[in-house]
Formats: sequence, structure tokens, C-alpha cells
Amino acid sequence: MSREQKAVERARKAFLTGRSKSLEYRITQLKNLLRFVRERQNEIAEGLKKDLRRSEFGTPLYETLGLESEINLAVRKLKDWAAPRPVSKSMMTISDQVYIQPEPLGVVLVIGAWNYPWAVTIGPLIGAIAAGNAAVIKPSEVSSHTSKVMEDLLPLYLDKELYPVVTGGVTETQELLKQRFDHIFYTGNGTVAKIIMEAAAKHLTPSTLELGGKSPCYIDNNCDLAVACRRIAWGKYSNCGQTCIAPDYILCDPSIQDRVIEEIKKNIKEFYTEDPKKCLDYGRIINERHFKRLMALMEGSSVAVGGENDESECYIAPTVLRDVKPDAKVMQEEIFGPLLPVLTVSGADEAIKFINQREKPLALYIFSSDNKLIKRMIAETSSGGVLANDCLMHFSESSLPFGGVGNSGMGRYHGKYGFDHLSHLRGCLIKQLKMEGVNKMRYPPHTADKLGWARFFILKHVDFGSVGRMALLALLAVFVAVILQRNYTD
Repeated sequence: MSREQKAVERARKAFLTGRSKSLEYRITQLKNLLRFVRERQNEIAEGLKKDLRRSEFGTPLYETLGLESEINLAVRKLKDWAAPRPVSKSMMTISDQVYIQPEPLGVVLVIGAWNYPWAVTIGPLIGAIAAGNAAVIKPSEVSSHTSKVMEDLLPLYLDKELYPVVTGGVTETQELLKQRFDHIFYTGNGTVAKIIMEAAAKHLTPSTLELGGKSPCYIDNNCDLAVACRRIAWGKYSNCGQTCIAPDYILCDPSIQDRVIEEIKKNIKEFYTEDPKKCLDYGRIINERHFKRLMALMEGSSVAVGGENDESECYIAPTVLRDVKPDAKVMQEEIFGPLLPVLTVSGADEAIKFINQREKPLALYIFSSDNKLIKRMIAETSSGGVLANDCLMHFSESSLPFGGVGNSGMGRYHGKYGFDHLSHLRGCLIKQLKMEGVNKMRYPPHTADKLGWARFFILKHVDFGSVGRMALLALLAVFVAVILQRNYTD
């Protein structure tokens, strides 16, 4: 039996003990996870520094503060989320108990990504724990130092049978995917997502796929360009552009292209100094393979800002490309790096058409002072999420679901959405062995009279206030009396 199979079997055995169903146990595990995040900041930061050259203050800002917020929310709200949820009743169920009961799915596989290895691995784990599941945690082998920290330290804080960490590369992941899970939660790229879906299909396992795509950024002439470009520069070059919701390219009118480029250039200097290579807040490309991929994407495009690079350090300066054509190499795949192409369009109509001709992105960014234009672009396009007049910030809002659509993914998480997504929302109807006369309409022999009563009870919409419920109960009593009288007469 492989190491991966043993981990999954132990997790399922632990789940079947029922201990993860206890709300108190879930809350204890969540608090332990919070304690881990707070007590192990140094180890977390050191791993990220080695993997991505993440700065000391960048680690809490982009990784752990959000996790602390999510854990605190789950601990605070868990009893409400897990409680039975009453639903509206029909005329057929007015006297019954009708509710939704969230219940754990079972054993969840969480496969993380390397770009924000804590946020996108532990984030889904929070939802899995809160929902009462066991979870096998598979960190990305690409961020190897962070993976080692997870493997060594998480079991010191969490139930290591319910929440094992399995490390390794492609071989280990393939072995994990041979096992049966009750849900798979994957963050990464579309190519691997297809492999995961194929493996999941063999066990009819539902999957959440948090992917990416080319997230457009439309800049309207009617906006504060200085503020807009400052926010775009921050959103694009954070983590060296290796962000699934980074603005992938800019669409703007030709008349403002030069100003847009100049403003972004000014902000690059302000954020990362004259020499970003020496700036502690500017990271590095994760490895040589991705460095070479990004350098190849620049071929055939005109560099307006940046372009400097050093393969020995996997360094590429914050770069802006101007007058980019739709068929350019840089427009054929998600960039996932510090290259920002600028394409010109005649206005919102052309921008909307351009966006809709391509795969649905994970995010859509709109910069405009015209609220009608913003609402129009939301109405006439489709994307995982929309953010107007800023970048990235919707990811940090726990009251919004985060997830993709179409090629950018499926499923959602954050806050209650993560809890619900990793729960089975079980429909419950509890009736009593009374008022059997009401059921005469559905029992054979079927008659025109019975069909008429069924039509009335099934199709009639009634607003059930307290008075309405009393009236309906009286109506049911009359109906039962009529049925009984007919039976007696017959």
C-alpha cells in the first residue's frame, strides 16, 4: 500500500469515528490552525522568502492576515452556518417540519498552488474543517520550502489523522488521484484541471477548480488615470505578477495609451525604486522554466517600460508592452508574470466585444467614473468576479464568493460560501402519521375530484403569514372532513 493510499485510508477511518462532526471539535481544530499561523510566522516567512523572495512584510499582507480573518469568521459563525435552515412551506407541508441540514461530505482532497501557497491551500482547508470533513492536504511541490514547512509543522497543531499533509510531485499526486475522495479542491492551471476531472470522474467525485485566465482591465477615458494606474500597477506587479487574478492586459482608447504607460511607469518607480532588482518588495519568478516561458511571450511586442532580466536570479523587471496586437504571443495564454500588455480599443463597445470573444476570465477590472458604464459592462460580459476601480481586493471580501466560470474554473469558496460548498445541504421533510385524509388525493383509485384537489394544493400559491397558516389548517380540516364524509357515504 502506497504512502498516499495509507494517508487517505487513515483520514477516512478517522472521519468515520464521527469526531469531526462535533462543532466543538471543529472549532478547536480551527483555533489550533489559527495558533499555527500566528506562532509560526517566522517559518512561514522564511519558506516564502526562499521560494518567491517574498518580503518580511509581504508574507502577512498577502498570505496570513487573510487566513486569520477567515478562521476568525468561521469560528464566530460556525454554529449559525451548521444549524438547520428552515425553508418556506407549501400547502402540502404546512403542518410538517421542512428544513435544510448541512452535513459533512467526507474526505476532501485539497491540492494547493505555488504562487500564494498558504492562502490557496489553507483557505480551502478552513472551509473543509468548518464543514466537518477530513482533508488530505497536498501542497505544491514547486514551492518546495513552503511545502516542507507544511509537512513538518501542520501536524503539530492539527489532528494528523483527519488532516494529513502529503508532499511530493507528479507521481505522488497521480497516486492520490487514484484514491476515492468525496470532493477534490484544486487550485492551479487548466491543463492539470482536466487531468483531475478525468480522475475524479472514475469515482463520480465532485470537484472545485480554481483556475485563472486572462483577466481584462478596461480603462475608460472618464476616470482619474493617476489613481487607476496606481491601483493597476499594484495589482499587476504584486508577487511579481504571479497572481491568478492579476490584471492580464489593459484595454484603453489610443488617446490615453501614452498617459497610462507614463503613470504606470511612475508607480513602478515609486513602489519598487529605480532598480526593482534590489528592492526587497519585488519578488522573483518561481523557477527557470517559468522565466523562459515569460521571456518567450515578449517576443514580437514593443517594450515601453522595463524588460530588464537576469536568468541566474529568475528576475524580470516590471514591464509594460505597448500597441500590442490581439494575435501577439503574449495574448495567447495567461501571462502569470510581470508583463502588462496595452491594447487599444475605440471604446466600451469594442472592449466588450473583445472580452466576449475570448474565454471567460477569473476577474474583470473596470476603471471608470461612469457608474452606468460599469453596470453595463457587468451586464454584457461574464467573469468569475468583477471589480470596478481597484484590483485584487474582491479576493479579501469574505461576504463574496470567490471562483471562476467556464475556463476560469468552477465552484467557490470564502466565508460561508466555502462552508456550503464543502457541505452536503441535505433536504429534510418530517411528517407525522396523522391527517391521513389529506393524502387520499394521491392514493389510487385516481379520480377527477382527487386531481382537482391535487391541482389546488400543488399549484396554489399562498403567502403563509401566521393568519394564513391558521386559515390553511382550517381548510385542510374541511378537506379531510369532506373526504371522510364521501368515504362514509360510499
